[in-house]
Amino acid sequence: MLSSLDQVVQDFAAGIKMVDDGRPVAVSHRSGVPYQAGIGPHTETQTTKLVVESLATGNPDWGEHRLGVPYGDGSRQACDLCIGAAAPWRCAIEIKMLRLLGDNGKANDNILMHILSPYPAHRSALTDCEKLVDSALGEQKGILIYGYDYPGWPMDPVIEAFEVLASCRVRLGPRSTSSFGDLVHPVHQEGRVFGWEILGRL
Repeated sequence: MLSSLDQVVQDFAAGIKMVDDGRPVAVSHRSGVPYQAGIGPHTETQTTKLVVESLATGNPDWGEHRLGVPYGDGSRQACDLCIGAAAPWRCAIEIKMLRLLGDNGKANDNILMHILSPYPAHRSALTDCEKLVDSALGEQKGILIYGYDYPGWPMDPVIEAFEVLASCRVRLGPRSTSSFGDLVHPVHQEGRVFGWEILGRL
């Protein structure tokens, strides 16, 4: 059994590297053209699925889990990852990707909205914290942000801004961090995974 959110963060970072070693190729949903090999160009949903499936293979700690668990609040929204036995699940985790550059190395101008937007319609990491804390899912609740660091574009300012904004809405536990690197894609070569337990409303 996974013992803590910190272990989930450590495992997720290791899982990104394991998947990347297989040189997966993502395809643009707009043009149908394949991207360069590597985990970096994959969507948040694709990456989460690939990483969790890789971690669950032969690892009993990840044996009981489900992706895309409905919140059951009348909406069509679902929690990215629930771990443990169903109802109410031992741990419910929302996952967000922070990819500041695209496959071509150009800035991804709208990515900050997915982390910092205060509007529920944007389904950002910030509003995910409130959605989780108000839900019946998970005896333990957590938010996980994974992403890529680039020269001149480190993730730290965004992560620090998220912590400030989220701490105005919910009680965050200490930050857990784990790094990964030596990835095969020429742009998305290294990164980190961050995680926080959500302890309740202020």
